[in-house]
Amino acid sequence: MELTVLTENVAGGCFIAEHGLSYLIECDDNKILFDTGHSDVFLKNAEQLKINLDEIKTLVLSHGHWDHGNGLKYIEDKNLICHPDSFIRRFRKADISYIGLDLSYEEIKSKFNVIVSKEPYKISENIIFLGEIPRLNSFEAQTTSFVDENGIDDFVPDDSAIVINSKKGLIIITGCGHAGVCNTIEYAKKITSRNKVYGVIGGFHLKDADIVTKKVIEYFKKEKIEKIYPSHCTELPALAEFYNNFKINQLKTGMKICF
Repeated sequence: MELTVLTENVAGGCFIAEHGLSYLIECDDNKILFDTGHSDVFLKNAEQLKINLDEIKTLVLSHGHWDHGNGLKYIEDKNLICHPDSFIRRFRKADISYIGLDLSYEEIKSKFNVIVSKEPYKISENIIFLGEIPRLNSFEAQTTSFVDENGIDDFVPDDSAIVINSKKGLIIITGCGHAGVCNTIEYAKKITSRNKVYGVIGGFHLKDADIVTKKVIEYFKKEKIEKIYPSHCTELPALAEFYNNFKINQLKTGMKICF
C-alpha cells in the first residue's frame, strides 16, 4: 500500500502547503482520494507528481470541515463516500466563524455520486470506510470548540477514517481524529476482527503535551504500532511528544509513504 501526501500543513521540496489534508491512497488495484484540503493545492501538487486525479473515481471525505472538503469545488464526476452529517452548517464557538463546507448538499449531489453511510462501508475487499465511530474511552472527544447552526455543541459525529486490512496488520488513515484516534483504532479492530495494527497516519487532533496526548502515546506503545505519522491538526507540543517517544518523521507535501 502506498500513500501520497497531496495536501498538508507543511511544504516539502517544490510542493505547496496549506492548512488542510489530502492523500492519494493506492492499495491492490484501488486508487482513492482521501479528502481534498480547502483549495486546489491538492491538484497542483498532483500535477507536479504527474498524477492524473481525473482517472480516480473514488473519493472519501473524512468529515465536513472546510480544510478537508472545500477542494470539492475543483473536481467532479466521482463516487463520494462520507457520513450523512458531513453537510451540516457548523461554526467555531469562539467567534461564530463558519467552518463547514462551502458547497451545499444539493450542489455536491449535482457534482458527485454521493454515498452516505453511518455504518462501515466496504470500498473493496480490504478497504473499509468506518462510518460513525463510537466514542468509548474516557479521555478522547470529551469537549468541543464547535457548535451547529442551532447553537448546539457539535462533536463532529461525521468524523471518520479508512482502515486497510493488510498482511502486516491494519493500516488506519484519519482525517482529523475528532472521534479520538484511539477510539478510531479500536473501532477498526472491531469491524475487521483483527487486533494487529501496523500503521496509523493522519490528523490525531492533539494540541498539547497534556494528559490526553500522554494517554494516546501509552495506547500506541501498548498496541506496538510500527508506522506512526501524526500530521495536520496534531500541533507542535503534541508532535514533540510523539517525536520524543517514537522518533517520527514530519509529514510534508509530496511525500510518498509505503506501508
